[in-house]
Amino acid sequence: MNAVVAEIFDNSPVIFTSNAAAKVNELINEEGNPALKLRVYVSGGGCSGFQYGFSFEEAVNEDDLQVEKDGVTVLIDSLSFQYLNGAEIDYQEGLEGARFMIKNPNATTTCGCGSSFSV
Repeated sequence: MNAVVAEIFDNSPVIFTSNAAAKVNELINEEGNPALKLRVYVSGGGCSGFQYGFSFEEAVNEDDLQVEKDGVTVLIDSLSFQYLNGAEIDYQEGLEGARFMIKNPNATTTCGCGSSFSV
């Protein structure tokens, strides 16, 4: 079974914005390893029950959804995908600082920091 690859179209299961892709591309260039991919995952914890995590990896797992945007690949494992289906991953810079943001339609509540949620 091969990993699922999703190109960014209006019906993509996860939206990865151009801002996020540009920042990830910048970070990958700083690392000097073009084989890196951004893994976005959900784990238990945080003040609302679940929390988002981000890491760089080279390996693609069999159950990973791959979302590609502007030359950057995002990996989401099947367990995390059930919580991230329909979500938008963005990168924003503002008065509160710079950070990756996830707008998740599956979250019933979120904490003030935006990195923890419940369903």
